[in-house]
Amino acid sequence: MIWQRPYTLEEINSWSKNSILSHLGIVMLSISDDTIEATMPVDQRTMQPFGLLHGGASVVLAESLGSIAGYLCTQGEQKVVGTEINASHIRPVSSGKVRGVCSAIHLGRRQQVWSIKIFDEQLKLSCICRLTTAII
Repeated sequence: MIWQRPYTLEEINSWSKNSILSHLGIVMLSISDDTIEATMPVDQRTMQPFGLLHGGASVVLAESLGSIAGYLCTQGEQKVVGTEINASHIRPVSSGKVRGVCSAIHLGRRQQVWSIKIFDEQLKLSCICRLTTAII
């Protein structure tokens, strides 16, 4: 297991109150030994004007997953901040929910790199992101 902090899904979801996560309807779904997953609705909050999931909303989902995962991999007073993110939008999504799956690529003493894959409800890859975080 890569996680260094104790957690429950209820606690993690409570961190989202009064933030962009609650505004966009992002909900953490599950945590395994080395991945964390969340969903986000594709609705008026997350769509662009042409009826498709906004790429920026996908990036918010990805950075949220990576930042929470990064924090869970730290100890004590350490905090995690994003330093770089990129996204490749592969397939449009026009309704339902998307699911983000976050896994570690690199867990160093001062830097982490995360892969976040976003799938539609048919489990087709919609977006893939890479997030780099710094531990401060």
